Amino acid sequence: MKKIKKNRELIIVHNQSYKDKRGYFKEILLEKNIKKKFPFLVMSYSKKNVLRGLHLQMKKSQGKYISVLKGKIFDVAVDLRKDSSTYGKVFSIILSEGNSKSLFIPPGFAHGFCSLAKENYVIYSCTNYRDAKSEIAINYKDKDLKIKWPIKKPIVSKKDQQAISLKEFVRKYKFNKVI
Repeated sequence: MKKIKKNRELIIVHNQSYKDKRGYFKEILLEKNIKKKFPFLVMSYSKKNVLRGLHLQMKKSQGKYISVLKGKIFDVAVDLRKDSSTYGKVFSIILSEGNSKSLFIPPGFAHGFCSLAKENYVIYSCTNYRDAKSEIAINYKDKDLKIKWPIKKPIVSKKDQQAISLKEFVRKYKFNKVI
């Protein structure tokens, strides 16, 4: 596994892949390179044009190591750490089975993605367990975030359709900064 870029404490990793005529063997995660423990591992399956997010937990915040086992996603992280110099900034990247990239997102970021392939299997290695009671969704189409999603008609859950704006998030959680 080789780190290829660090951006706002986000770490993009190019995973080592060994290919031959039978297929491939790919290293996904070496904890020693990220220097984090990941006690909670989950997976999602999404059809093409599904958009999930932007999600975060206010209590027991999670760092997430995101990898695509099959398919291709447009992955987004928004820095919502109060005292961060990159507060409110958006980072996006394409993660796919083909490009063998993974992304580590530290605690305090909202995360979401949209699926670009017919079938998309995404694995999340998390630094903390899920705390459903403290989950928050920020509206994926919030104008203040200016995210250029690469799909026109996303398939979105009811929870994500009812997500709050970034300004509502700032007011509700008494953040001292507004974008």
